[in-house]
Amino acid sequence: MPVPPSNAAANGLPKHRASEAGKVSGSGQARPKVLLLVETTMAFGRSVLEGISRYRIERQPWSVQLDLRELMAGPPAWFRSWDGDGIITRDTTPEMIEIIRETGIPTVNLGDIRDDQSLPSVINDHEAIGRLAASHLADKGIEHFAFAGFSDHHWSSQRLTGFLAGLAERGVEDPERVHVHQSGWSSASQGGWQQQQDQIVAWVKSLPRPIGILACNDFRGQHILEACQTAKVSVPDEIAVLGVDNDHVLCDFCDPPLSSIIPAAERIGYQAAVMLDQMMRGQTPDKPHVQIAPLGIAERLSTDVMAIDDEDVAAAIQMIRFRACEGLTVSDILAEVPIARSSLERRFRQYLGRSPQAEIRRVQIKRACQLLRDTELSLVKISRLTGFKHAEYFSVVFKREVNQTPGRYRDASRAKARKPFG
Repeated sequence: MPVPPSNAAANGLPKHRASEAGKVSGSGQARPKVLLLVETTMAFGRSVLEGISRYRIERQPWSVQLDLRELMAGPPAWFRSWDGDGIITRDTTPEMIEIIRETGIPTVNLGDIRDDQSLPSVINDHEAIGRLAASHLADKGIEHFAFAGFSDHHWSSQRLTGFLAGLAERGVEDPERVHVHQSGWSSASQGGWQQQQDQIVAWVKSLPRPIGILACNDFRGQHILEACQTAKVSVPDEIAVLGVDNDHVLCDFCDPPLSSIIPAAERIGYQAAVMLDQMMRGQTPDKPHVQIAPLGIAERLSTDVMAIDDEDVAAAIQMIRFRACEGLTVSDILAEVPIARSSLERRFRQYLGRSPQAEIRRVQIKRACQLLRDTELSLVKISRLTGFKHAEYFSVVFKREVNQTPGRYRDASRAKARKPFG
């Protein structure tokens, strides 16, 4: 359908030549035809698609064409001849932008690899992600910080900018306390991964310790954790590592599991759908470039550290961190840490404000909350995976610690995740 003048002006594009079958306004006319060029190989892209789908269900039925693809796959061969009403894309290569300008089809850009605002866009607030990371790591009592990113991606540079700004707000401005390593995503994907990994290992070995590292995304976080294993560096005691994207599969495959900032990917998809719907109706978006702040942090073992200048307490905490969900007891700790029970109790309360047993419970319940939120496992299975012999006792302890039964916690967590965006 022809684009109304206001919409063409909003895009800076010529009127497009989509067929009359795709008209949006008026009763009894066909559903608008929308093309989604969003990667399905990564958790972020799949969550974006969930947000778009949610908008379709709640507000506006569309006829959707989804191109199954990888990130940075480039425009499909048939793209130039595609005849439709709107596009949402995470893959705005220069070639694709040129084709979009030629066709004039209303398009919302979700891509942030390049610093390009030629199309209306909805993206992560990358500087806010960096600031959140700085706050999280600084709260651990760590005095040295580092950033590991991709030199050829604009979003990575923005996260570094936010990270440095957040550290400066905490009084960390000495360049000797902040370290940066960057290399190209494209060179790694073209066969240079091992060379990059060797460079990361050398960088990790050169860092002061203890140190907190923000990896620009979970893939880079996995690279850092692999490098720490190669360099025989203890995580998180010597190096704490924080990723971005909260890709559950990737984070849990890491050793130890990777803490990660949670982007509002579903909200990004939903807002992109809102914007595209406005544009296809001939309306100019109120704000053509929208940035969405992250939701928070999913903390796993890779940042579960506090700067404690007590070797016995630090050793006990490390045992709890890795073995609490295997049924670890205070007696087990005392068998390996040469300290009297009364002294261990007193020093735990001095540094943590709680007893060793309370710390064991904290780690168990934290893991249980993650499993309840992110899996469909039964209470029996979750109780066993968190170190409880009986599901009934697990439920009693969980309710005492969380003030909710496990079932209510699971339901409430999912209801919160599905709350309205509008």
